[in-house]
Formats: sequence, C-alpha cells, structure tokens
Amino acid sequence: MKSTGIVRKLDELGRIVIPIELRRTMNLEIKDPVEIFVDDDKIIFRKYAPGCAITGSQEDLVPFEGKLYSRSVIQQMAAAAKI
Repeated sequence: MKSTGIVRKLDELGRIVIPIELRRTMNLEIKDPVEIFVDDDKIIFRKYAPGCAITGSQEDLVPFEGKLYSRSVIQQMAAAAKI
C-alpha cells in the first residue's frame, strides 16, 4: 500500500470526499458501487466488481439463476456430477 499524502476530514455525517485525482486513477465514476473492507486498523475502499458466488473470482463469469459463476467452477461441478 502506498501513501498518497492526501488527508481528508470527516464531515458532520461521517462522509469523506475521495479526491478527483484518486477517482480518475481508480476509474471511479459518479454512482459507481464501492466495497468497504476493514483490515485491523485500516479501512480499504475498492471499486466493486461482482464475482463468482463460490470462489469470488471476477474472471470469465456466467450468469445462472440470478448469480454469477466462473466457467472453471461450472466445469468442476459438471465433472463432479459426471455430466
């Protein structure tokens, strides 16, 4: 993790403005969903991207009954079911 040297204060409602330079770097647009993680004493923001319902992988996804699954998981399930 690298420091940007940018410091922001929370407003009265607990909000933080993400500087435009960072939004451009991270390709964040208005209304984009952002995931929030906590790691010990760190708060981590990441642009949300849906992943496989089983592995969390974000590559080669196939929608099925309202969820996303990676092709490799589908192939593994088909092999396990001997299809």
